[in-house]
Amino acid sequence: MAVVTQVVRSEWTKIRSVASTVWTLSLAVVVTVALGMLLSALANSQFSTMPARERLSFDPTNISFAGMTLGQLAMIVFGVLVVSNEYSTGMIRVSLAAVPQRATFLFSKIAVAAALVLVVGMVTSFAAFFLGQAMLGSHRAHLGDPGVLRAVVGGGLYMTLIAMFSMGVAAMLRSPMLSLGILMPFFFLVSNILGNVDATRKIGRFLPDQAGSHIMQVVPRAGDDVPYGPWGGLGIMGLWVIAALAGGYVLLKRRDAQ
Repeated sequence: MAVVTQVVRSEWTKIRSVASTVWTLSLAVVVTVALGMLLSALANSQFSTMPARERLSFDPTNISFAGMTLGQLAMIVFGVLVVSNEYSTGMIRVSLAAVPQRATFLFSKIAVAAALVLVVGMVTSFAAFFLGQAMLGSHRAHLGDPGVLRAVVGGGLYMTLIAMFSMGVAAMLRSPMLSLGILMPFFFLVSNILGNVDATRKIGRFLPDQAGSHIMQVVPRAGDDVPYGPWGGLGIMGLWVIAALAGGYVLLKRRDAQ
């Protein structure tokens, strides 16, 4: 137990001493909140001109999370940098020499980073909600409304899982450029295509971001026939995270610093 405590402290020191990781988390907060406020204000100004169908399915809670699409980009970068920085600098050999227990090394790093992201994600989610609702005026939702608290808490969990999934991928690929070169197109291009094309929609809705984002919805979208609920979608995302972290551990144990 003493060894784990020391490793956790070491990983915390690594994270807070690297400027790039601090900046990426700060950027995630600013982008998510600012864009959510902007789009909420825009939705408020255009509400009276919306078609009747769009008004019926208008989700004031979810619109305040509109900035999450770009905010998750910063979380992806953070997750990749936390794991792959040591590979790019060559410090991974020193770290594994100091902590030869691969599971202790990797999962201490993941635990520290995930705890930090969880705090930042929750702060971001609640700030995005309250400030976004302020921009919506009379069309706003309230935290005590049915499903709203679940969506806000889910927003923080979603950002945490996105970062953890990125950590697992980075542990498998080791290279920050390769990891980002795969994750960015996957989340911002491939997932959107698969989730919006009729022929592949049934596959796309089981991708991590597509499934996990349902936790932030309060009002069902028109024509949305997904076979899982908000927590079920987050559970699917959790399975992706477990698979990524397991893959990272297996490759770390078999391959690295040999």
